[in-house]
Amino acid sequence: MRILLLTPPMIQLNTPYPATAYLTGFLRQHAARLDLEVTQADPAIELFLRIFSRAGLAQILAELTARAAALGGEVEAPPSIAHFLQHGAAYLATVDAVVRFLQGRDPGLALRIAGRSFLPEGPRFAAIDDGPGAQDDDPLTWAFGMLGTTDRAKHLATLYIDDLADLVRDGIQPHFELSRYGERLAASAATFDPLRDALEAPPTLVDAALDEIARDLFRAHRPELVGLTAPFPGNVYGAFRIARAIRAVSPTTRLVLGGGFVNTELRELTDPRVFDYLDFITLDDGERPLLALLEHLRDPTAPLLRTFVREAGRVVLRSDPSLHDVPLRDGGTPTYDGLPLDHYLSLFEMLNPMHRLWSDGRWNKLTVAHGCYWKKCTFCDITLDYIARYDLASADLLVDRIEALIAETGQTGFHFVDEAAPPAGLRALAERLLARGVVITWWGNIRFEKTFTPELAALLARSGCVAISGGLEVASDRLLALIDKGVTVEQVARVTRAFTDAGVMVHAYLMYGFPTETTQETVDSLERVRQLFAEGCLQSAFWHRFAATAHSPVGQKPDLFGIRLHAEPAVSFARNDLAFDDPTGTDHDLLGVGLRKALYNYMHGLGLDEDIRSWFAPAGRRSRKAAVPPTTVAPDLIRSALDDDR
Repeated sequence: MRILLLTPPMIQLNTPYPATAYLTGFLRQHAARLDLEVTQADPAIELFLRIFSRAGLAQILAELTARAAALGGEVEAPPSIAHFLQHGAAYLATVDAVVRFLQGRDPGLALRIAGRSFLPEGPRFAAIDDGPGAQDDDPLTWAFGMLGTTDRAKHLATLYIDDLADLVRDGIQPHFELSRYGERLAASAATFDPLRDALEAPPTLVDAALDEIARDLFRAHRPELVGLTAPFPGNVYGAFRIARAIRAVSPTTRLVLGGGFVNTELRELTDPRVFDYLDFITLDDGERPLLALLEHLRDPTAPLLRTFVREAGRVVLRSDPSLHDVPLRDGGTPTYDGLPLDHYLSLFEMLNPMHRLWSDGRWNKLTVAHGCYWKKCTFCDITLDYIARYDLASADLLVDRIEALIAETGQTGFHFVDEAAPPAGLRALAERLLARGVVITWWGNIRFEKTFTPELAALLARSGCVAISGGLEVASDRLLALIDKGVTVEQVARVTRAFTDAGVMVHAYLMYGFPTETTQETVDSLERVRQLFAEGCLQSAFWHRFAATAHSPVGQKPDLFGIRLHAEPAVSFARNDLAFDDPTGTDHDLLGVGLRKALYNYMHGLGLDEDIRSWFAPAGRRSRKAAVPPTTVAPDLIRSALDDDR
């Protein structure tokens, strides 16, 4: 049986999403027994390269020009469209060169791009002239100094790409973004109607390009089964679009959907119309359900595992409890065979080192352990398999897989994609990497727990660790206890400082709006974060707005957290985010603006001496203090914690 595994648009542009690489490596272990021919492709990068090209932009320019002529100037165009129409010829002349540069194929172009006379500069470039170096003759000197030509050019080229992405969204495809294609159509959509209506509407230029890519892939591979991964709401529309196009040219090809979005949001699926586009939908890890499905297609009496099907017009979940998931040790080595690794683009959008890791450079993806060894955080989907089932791989097996991926790709960068990599597992891995003389560069996610001592941080750094991320969340000991995070702010300070002292970059995930969080606690959380930056414990962070989800303790037992869930509509498609009322009445939307503004400055070493309240002051207000309370946190809280540790 010929199997084609696909990643629909859009996810990321710098490296393949690992789902198809994992599944291809796994299924090829069973190829001889089941007579399988397994290949993979990435329509996401192909769609980007087709749209962001001279030919693609020429089509967009022609359509927008004709539309503007028909309107006769009666409607004012958004800035992205107005700028493109004015400078269309310049975009057509430069786009292919910019893409080649970001792919690493034409490094010499950096000098022309960095000179800021080569690219048409649209609305996104305003951030440079309004940023921290705005008063300088060269407003990027503060970020790159007098050197760093390649990085400077990469940042400018990324802003150019962002301008074009805004153009596509504003002028061609309303739900298009570089890493989220159609997200609003799928995220927690109680019914299938919005997604189906978009799929059956007249296709846009972007839709038509994706349809053609799907048909090209079918003609090239002639698959009997196509597997689509939808890890996020932002690539669900692309998955259904591809399935629709393949079904139109080959009604007998079986189509199966899985991935993170399915696992979290489609567990209550009842709408049979979904199966007008698909034949099967699998939940949780895909290895065993796919293997069971392939055996079922050979022998219809063979059982299925966690697989939705349509039977007699109804959605049915088929799952035989005698079937068990594949242990991490038996999952095989991921393979990128078949993926165009030289086609991916290294982007440099945010002037922050950790954000750069996510978007710049290509990383081989591996997992130290499946699931989370802690699995207690009350905001997390701890009832679902991807968190609840903990399974640690041996260090030697991991190093074997690392060496195999280096041999295949020629690249030694690794991103360990664990929910929270276990300290013992990382220690063992580091020791084996050093003992076997395997040189890699790696980063991953951890919990800021006390086991990460200065000694362990130094060991991980010697093994190649350059960055770690972890959840500080609300930076409030009361709320950390309510979350059951298992850490305190002072403990986080000690762990993060240990990594910083070892030369490892530290990124913190931050959260605001957790149930019962008050304005005072939010202000105090920001003060603790300020001190962590000032003491060199953090180099990067990001504030997330809390969301109650259906599979977390908060969503399942809201009374325990002092909130009341809103009445929900009848769900026949997706369910995950839950609206709720918090009796504290804190205006988290207003506070979020100040939190993000402060953090942006802290990450650039700016504003660390500012009064915390100044970040919440309305724009243009004379007073540097907003109508929020002053912090109650001692000004030397973090320093004292670090001094005590010493």
